[in-house]
Amino acid sequence: MSALVIRNGHLVDPAAGVDAQKDILLKDGKVAEIAGPGKLKQANGAETLDAAGLVVAPGLIDIHVHLREPGQGYKETIATGTAAAAAGGFTAVAAMPNTTPVNDSVDITRWMQSPERAAKVRVFPIAAATRGSKGEAINDFAALKSAGAVAVTDDGHPILKDSIMRETLAAAARVGLSVIQHAEDTRMTQGASMNAGAVAFRLGLRGMPAQAESGLVERDIRLLGELRDARAHLHVAHTSTAGAIAAVRQARRNGLRVTCEVAPHHFLLTEEHVGLYNTNFKMNPPLRSAADRDAMIEALFDGVVDAIATDHAPHATHEKEVEFERAPNGITGLETALGLCLRWLHGEWKMPLGRVLSLLSAQPAAVLGLKGRGTLTVGSCADAVIFDPKAQWTYRAVDTKSKSRNTPFDGWAMQGRVKWTVCDARIAYAAEA
Repeated sequence: MSALVIRNGHLVDPAAGVDAQKDILLKDGKVAEIAGPGKLKQANGAETLDAAGLVVAPGLIDIHVHLREPGQGYKETIATGTAAAAAGGFTAVAAMPNTTPVNDSVDITRWMQSPERAAKVRVFPIAAATRGSKGEAINDFAALKSAGAVAVTDDGHPILKDSIMRETLAAAARVGLSVIQHAEDTRMTQGASMNAGAVAFRLGLRGMPAQAESGLVERDIRLLGELRDARAHLHVAHTSTAGAIAAVRQARRNGLRVTCEVAPHHFLLTEEHVGLYNTNFKMNPPLRSAADRDAMIEALFDGVVDAIATDHAPHATHEKEVEFERAPNGITGLETALGLCLRWLHGEWKMPLGRVLSLLSAQPAAVLGLKGRGTLTVGSCADAVIFDPKAQWTYRAVDTKSKSRNTPFDGWAMQGRVKWTVCDARIAYAAEA
């Protein structure tokens, strides 16, 4: 196995409470030694990265991505999606099950993790909660977990039946899996393509009411409370409304195990960015009101939000270059998340660097129980991102490692450029000189 030394870097490891100059030895897929500059004892013969002037942090973890395989390789493959992840500083991604066919089986879960997929970083499959994600009969969660699934969800097909959601929460709790819900009461959003409000009215588009999200979150929290099982864990995906955040906040006060994530586009953009039917600003949940956007920012700062996740959802150009109502939902996000978070959360809004990195590493790892990840302590996984915190640059979609270019952030100014991404003690990405 490979050995790698990272010298002269400034280690920022929020989970371990470390913020200091350190040298790090990575060996056999683990962190083998950490010492002051020039003090490593076992580093002879190892490849060396000089991180002088750079931040060294635990590899970022995205708990919500769409890698499109099997079945939709024209949009993205596991190889290209994880290459984009590595370029963005991510060393682990959790892949949603809305593939073709749906990942509701042990075979597909294993297929996604096969070395033949040529993944650049670690892929953790999230399996469908119900057969075919149809919301009728739950899958064998124990078998899926044994095959490598780290959570269950029906993703873009929310579980609407109370009885099925209750059964899902209970069965997942028994085997120690989280239940992730895309909170959308689809009975209220049929035919809708953006947030309900003045902008949708002006554009002549049918809107999704905020209540479609917050109402389902409230329902799920009620079912979780009725279950009375401390092992049961509900995670709200891509939270976008003030009402949903308020429900999560109250559930936590009541002692329930409820977590949530927010995507960069939901704390940086609003429905106004749709402009004149720009489909690169079409996603689900949709871009919301300025008040909802502000609620996401507040929740990031007060600790209600557990993780920042991208909801990386690549689509081919021809799919997005159609009428707004007909275009698929989703944007890419793996290569822009760190640069946006460092520019806005840290640079503009003064969130401490360690807190930003925790939302992108240690806390996502905790949400899905990914042991040994999200930290760089001795014995943990040898996953790291090394970046220049002062570098300012402009993101260009044409340069993406992804197969798709459907991003709303093309041409945006970023801060903090990834120099190297290291996964399992191997260099998964190196910036061009």
